[in-house]
Amino acid sequence: MKQKIGITGLAFMAASSIFSVIGFSCKTSPQMYTSSDSLIKQKVNEFIKVKLTTDLSVLSENDKKILPLFFKVGQIMDDLYWQQAWGDKQELLSGITDENLKAFVEINYGAWERLNGNKSFIDQIGAKPEGANFYPVDMTKDEFEKIADSTKTSEYTVIRRNAAGAPIVVPYNLEYNEGLKKASELLKKASDLAEDEGLKYYLKLRSEALITGNYFDSDMAWLDMKQNNIDFVVGPIETYEDALFGQKASFEAYILVKDHEWSYKLKRFATLLPVLQQSLPVEQKFKSETPGTDSDLGAYDVLFYGGDCNAGSKTIAINLPNDSRVQLAKGSRKLQLKNAMRAKFDHILVPISQQLIVPEQISNITFDAFFENTMFHEVAHGLGIKNTINGKGEVQDALKETASPIEEAKADILGLYMVTKLTEMGQLGENNLMDYYVTFLAGIFRSVRFGAASAHGKANMMRFNYFEKHGAFSYNEETGLYRVNFDAMKQAVSNLSADLIILQGNGDYDLAKNWLETKGVVPPSLQKGLDKISSAGIPRDIVFEQGETVVGL
Repeated sequence: MKQKIGITGLAFMAASSIFSVIGFSCKTSPQMYTSSDSLIKQKVNEFIKVKLTTDLSVLSENDKKILPLFFKVGQIMDDLYWQQAWGDKQELLSGITDENLKAFVEINYGAWERLNGNKSFIDQIGAKPEGANFYPVDMTKDEFEKIADSTKTSEYTVIRRNAAGAPIVVPYNLEYNEGLKKASELLKKASDLAEDEGLKYYLKLRSEALITGNYFDSDMAWLDMKQNNIDFVVGPIETYEDALFGQKASFEAYILVKDHEWSYKLKRFATLLPVLQQSLPVEQKFKSETPGTDSDLGAYDVLFYGGDCNAGSKTIAINLPNDSRVQLAKGSRKLQLKNAMRAKFDHILVPISQQLIVPEQISNITFDAFFENTMFHEVAHGLGIKNTINGKGEVQDALKETASPIEEAKADILGLYMVTKLTEMGQLGENNLMDYYVTFLAGIFRSVRFGAASAHGKANMMRFNYFEKHGAFSYNEETGLYRVNFDAMKQAVSNLSADLIILQGNGDYDLAKNWLETKGVVPPSLQKGLDKISSAGIPRDIVFEQGETVVGL
């Protein structure tokens, strides 16, 4: 039996001195960690290095002075995420002598392989707790339900045990006090330097939010910010790491430089959101909510990934804020991370396509289609339905831990549905709809290599298995190649879009759970294709060379 350690590194976290950690005892000598996985070196090499940089000549001198502050805050977010996902980072790394094993731990932010079902790859460490480090490892769901404190379900609280062993609720601004205080002070300095009024106001409010735990006002201010050249997505944001309840937000940070030319091309799509909402292939009761028309579609070069967004597979697009109140009031911002996206397209998607797509459809694999499929995935998060139609409350609450993978599945397929409608409306120029379909299928092969354990992974497999069942593509057993069937793909996109919106609108938890268990798996035929890709030596994903020196500051 493997010893479960590491995740209970609660004794190392801020404010923990006032709480006792049940079942944890400090070791008098450092734990040494080893791995019997003979493929560790190969797995590290599957991540190709990419430099995160861009042309900084478009920035003002004050913008350039702000960037170092952002890098410092970003590193704090990275450190806080380590605490959430694992515990004491230094205790783990100091116990590893093998450089490849250490590199793989850093890629995965812990001892569990994120692109392989979160399997442990360190001999001395067992299975990853579903609740990561947000809850006591020994806490049961029944015990959680009995906690009287209503803030237990907040995105910004953790559950700890008091001296008597009883579970208690601790807000983030206490649990991570030291790091958040430093980050807040740095953001205030950045706000003082900012020349753009929108950026200045956002950074001021975000600085306060890190301390108060109230992110609503800063989210609203972020959406009001339009003319800024630099941007900073920072704070506790996504809830993927919490696989127990899907409630607790993880710390992360992106430093961004806006590409005004590409962003201008995308701007017109924001005005079409109400029309797209009404075009959804469902009854009116499932599309009665009106998305905000103040949504911002923009292209950015990213200079830094920290925390949750840097763990395992790397995000290439963002749709924020997640707060449904903000989305209904103002919409959301869809950020396309252009330089990271181009790196994945050139180094991964194109080589994969050459291995798995029939030769006559290779020309349908285009960067424009990849870019826009990704963009409309993010747009689709803002469409559909946020509140159930039958009194079960918000969709996220009704679907519990299934909410994230179902939402990702909806955004995946609804984004492609929107591309279909916009092409029919003549809004996407002369682009060929077949380009979007073939590039989309190739994108599944790329992203399914990230594993089926994450919300995105389960969404990928649900969609792939649905397409296979409904003939959206053909598979040749002899050649191992796939061919998109245009008409069947188009119909499958419409039908699956409707199925997922209706599931969300009904808040059908049992159906969601059944779909994920039966459809969210990798079929044998696809596994053959994935093995073929691996044999060809195609990178699985990217890792970054990033920081002030990389960008030339």
